Amino acid sequence: MYTETLSPSFSGMTFSQASELCFVKLKLLLLAIEVKPIDGGDTKISINPQSSKMPANTVGFFIAQSAEEVKRAWFYCKACHEDVKDENLIKKCKCKHLMTFRKGVRAIQLVGKTMANKTGATPATPFSAALSKPLLNIKNSVMAKEENGSKPVMNGRPTNKPADQQKNGKMEVGIADDQAKDFDFAKTEMKYDSTGMFHWTPARSIEDCILDRNQAAMTVLNGHVVVCLFADPDSPLIGLRNLVMPLRASNFHYHELKHVVIVGAVDYLRREWKTLQNLPKISVLNGSPLSRADLRAVNVNLCDMCVILSAKVPSNDDPTLADKEAILASLNIKAMTFGDIITNIESMGDSKDALNNMGDTTVKRPGPIYGTNVPMITELVNDSNVQFLDQDDDDDPDTELYLTQPFACGTAFAVSVLDSLMSTTYFNQNALTLIRSLITGGATPELEIILAEGAGLRGGYSTPDTLSHRDRCRVGQISLSDGPLATFGEGRKYQDLFVASLRNYGMLCIGLYRLRDAALTTVDATSKRYVITNPPFDFGLLPTDQVYVLLPFERKQSRFSFSETEV
Repeated sequence: MYTETLSPSFSGMTFSQASELCFVKLKLLLLAIEVKPIDGGDTKISINPQSSKMPANTVGFFIAQSAEEVKRAWFYCKACHEDVKDENLIKKCKCKHLMTFRKGVRAIQLVGKTMANKTGATPATPFSAALSKPLLNIKNSVMAKEENGSKPVMNGRPTNKPADQQKNGKMEVGIADDQAKDFDFAKTEMKYDSTGMFHWTPARSIEDCILDRNQAAMTVLNGHVVVCLFADPDSPLIGLRNLVMPLRASNFHYHELKHVVIVGAVDYLRREWKTLQNLPKISVLNGSPLSRADLRAVNVNLCDMCVILSAKVPSNDDPTLADKEAILASLNIKAMTFGDIITNIESMGDSKDALNNMGDTTVKRPGPIYGTNVPMITELVNDSNVQFLDQDDDDDPDTELYLTQPFACGTAFAVSVLDSLMSTTYFNQNALTLIRSLITGGATPELEIILAEGAGLRGGYSTPDTLSHRDRCRVGQISLSDGPLATFGEGRKYQDLFVASLRNYGMLCIGLYRLRDAALTTVDATSKRYVITNPPFDFGLLPTDQVYVLLPFERKQSRFSFSETEV
């Protein structure tokens, strides 16, 4: 991941136009840009923005093979390179020096005008006279708006209250803002946290969220997330909030939130609960991740993802045994077989039991018969233990983690993977901010301060300002087997899919999720998939492929179905 300043040729383009140009012409994947607020605040990273046009000297975030490739975005000149077919021939041209010189002259003229104003003299240059006219027009238009249609101003903020109801320019009844006439505070339900970045619910006790095995079995859990947690009552806290919060980002609609069921020891979860009590759609099963009865009760075969974690402190005696519970739980699920346990979903759907509403009943799909097809990811402490996760894996035991099949297929994760972020951050500090935004669903400095102070998530009223924070993109998966993009799975090229998705739906394709044995039609073919990040433009597509995309936020129901593949 690299950052580079976009050339002046990109000035005035929308992000979609710039991203298409970078991919088709420069063979680069532009993910995001730096946005400078009008009020002069700190710059923000905007991922796949929709309607704004880019000013000059915008900084872009790219995925590429090397820093040399990314230089094309700075060297690109429409006058010189528009007809160039080979991206390797896009080098620095003479126009670049001319533009840089002109920008330098403008900067000097602006500095001269500023200095002249400070001394009280009026510069007599035609440039300064031309510059002063638009500024004067802007000032006059702002003053006219204030006189004609603006709201009364109180304490530096506009207010809806008539002037005769204002007492000495101060607010009544201690309300921090002037929204008393906009909505009733007592009747308004808080749905999001104070920053507007995450879904929020009033604090619930853990007892209200605990299910026993029978209750879990009677609950129609489907399309949910199962968290298998190994922990002793005195194990160190691992921060489950960091796992659940991205699944509660406010750019998801409430009905799209996946129910999270935690299977583990309640004594440990009581200590973690303070950080989870304000996040909706969470249930706890007091059981063991190694118990097949507990796993069947939570319908592990119908889940969208099963996450296996351990909070236990590993022994120093033998590092190989540090992951024994997690590996055993993984192998245990893979060895399970499942019958058709959702035949009675239709009859159970009419039940008045509130527990029946916890599952994702909108998607009634049959689950896998064998545990090997259950989507699963296992956290490992020791990298070398990855060799025990896949029984059919022929990788050499000494193979590095990132070259093994479980890691490539997304079924294993180790903390050591994050080590590469250290070097990336050292050379490019903005890259970490972008990655964190993609993973966490949107972290803001304000929210980080609130969490660091130990206050936890606090509810907030849905004001236009906080609701605007929902308008940010998210990561999703689109299937090429059906839907509007199905035609591209019939032998089309990746570039065709990239351009059509961007132009027609505002979706930015970032990679493919392909079956490992896509070419096999025999019984030996597995359902395992692997990720191909930023494929070449002429890469062939298959009907079984799924596409990772950056989706723009849609206030209405999406035109695509993401219920099975939402990330």
